[in-house]
Amino acid sequence: MPDIPLMTLLLLCLAAGAAGWIDAVVGGGGLLLLPALLVGLPGFQPTYILGTNKAIAICGTAGAAVTYTRKAPVDVRIAVRIGVAAALGSLAGASLASGIDGAVLRPLIMVVLLAVLAFVLLRPAFGTAPALTGPLSRHRVLAAVLGVGLGIGFYDGLIGPGTGTFLVIALAATLGTDLVTSSATAKVVNVCTNVGALVTFGSQGTVLWRLAALLACFNLAGGMVGARMALKRGSGFVRGILVLVVVSLVVKLGYDQWLS
Repeated sequence: MPDIPLMTLLLLCLAAGAAGWIDAVVGGGGLLLLPALLVGLPGFQPTYILGTNKAIAICGTAGAAVTYTRKAPVDVRIAVRIGVAAALGSLAGASLASGIDGAVLRPLIMVVLLAVLAFVLLRPAFGTAPALTGPLSRHRVLAAVLGVGLGIGFYDGLIGPGTGTFLVIALAATLGTDLVTSSATAKVVNVCTNVGALVTFGSQGTVLWRLAALLACFNLAGGMVGARMALKRGSGFVRGILVLVVVSLVVKLGYDQWLS
């Protein structure tokens, strides 16, 4: 366990719980937790921050996935196929993560966040109801496995934050599901990507396991609460939280980058 002031540790615990809740509802909890870890652990290299973030996030994501699959209409077989492809992409991305300079993380995350925000705002009806009925075509499943799985999996291993959000949107667009079902499917996929990346970071010795174990408890609790709320309140609630989270994080990251 690194030597962390008590107040900083408490704030990290709160951030982990909030990140678990956000991740369960719309994904992107890492966009809250990763900056918190960067601030709370200033003496560590980015690879340690990324590895520890994975060890924390996998617990909340797994808890949310279990909660969702009990009640949401998730095609687990398709989700697992996408997850396997995403895990392979995540392994490839994580193997390159050690070469990333921490100074480039914020601008890169901001670019993808702005793209997500523009997409959601320009399509107000997106994900509020299933766009397709009946069985999925092979072409759509293949696009989800190769495009969504490998592509977003690679991003998840390389950087990580926002993966859940991107998965929710990409799955809704590719599979034609509503946002609640997309979020549920994304959690199954995200567990696979986290496993792939965590194996790489763990083998490199860049995970602070004791700190991760503590923060994972709060992340798990937040994830399970968030999943229950999303199931209860529906796709409109998920979309509203998605827009709010993305706007807030763009503002925060912009302030950190240019005004702090």
